[in-house]
Amino acid sequence: MRTAFAAREFTDDTLPDDVLSRILDNARFAPSGGNRQGAHITVVRDARTRRRLAELGAPAARRYVAQLMAGESPWNPLRPSGVPQDVIDATEIPDAFVAPLANAPVLLVVSVDLGVVAVLDQELDRVGIAGGASVYPLVWNILLAARNEGYGGTITTMAIAAEDEVRRLLGIPDTHAVAALVPLGKPVRQPTRLRRRSVAEFVTRERFDGPAFEG
Repeated sequence: MRTAFAAREFTDDTLPDDVLSRILDNARFAPSGGNRQGAHITVVRDARTRRRLAELGAPAARRYVAQLMAGESPWNPLRPSGVPQDVIDATEIPDAFVAPLANAPVLLVVSVDLGVVAVLDQELDRVGIAGGASVYPLVWNILLAARNEGYGGTITTMAIAAEDEVRRLLGIPDTHAVAALVPLGKPVRQPTRLRRRSVAEFVTRERFDGPAFEG
């Protein structure tokens, strides 16, 4: 957990099926809501398909970068964007948003069956985050299992904005929501020290505004 970083640059090494199978076989033991196990993983190796999926995420990434440059919180539902569409369209995006999907030897497209998710926040007056959330332990398990094998990857979501096109490209039924696209490969580098906030900076006792939790 202390060394599983977001890998976005990969060597030319392949990720053999037997290693990927071992990764997925270990990852499948992640918990899910009601043990319904509603996730589906589509393994994409075809270079043209991977490139197309990267392209489908580009418009969302363009808006993300344009909003960042304007000092906005990208794609935030509480703070609508004031960046004009023509500015968004003219914004160039870093390779980090596209290259991982196109260049990784394997791209996993994780979807979740909407017929088995419990959306407990569906009637609250805010954007929903609970429905389907239990698919993400599986996604994280995949990254941990990949790290254990000397591989790595990252969770990407930009292509979700073009979900209908992703569904058509991969034959995903409309009863499934796309939850993440996970490129996997052999990282160019293997950092072992990650910078994260200390526990006391984001954990409190008893209440949200309670004292910092310090062991």
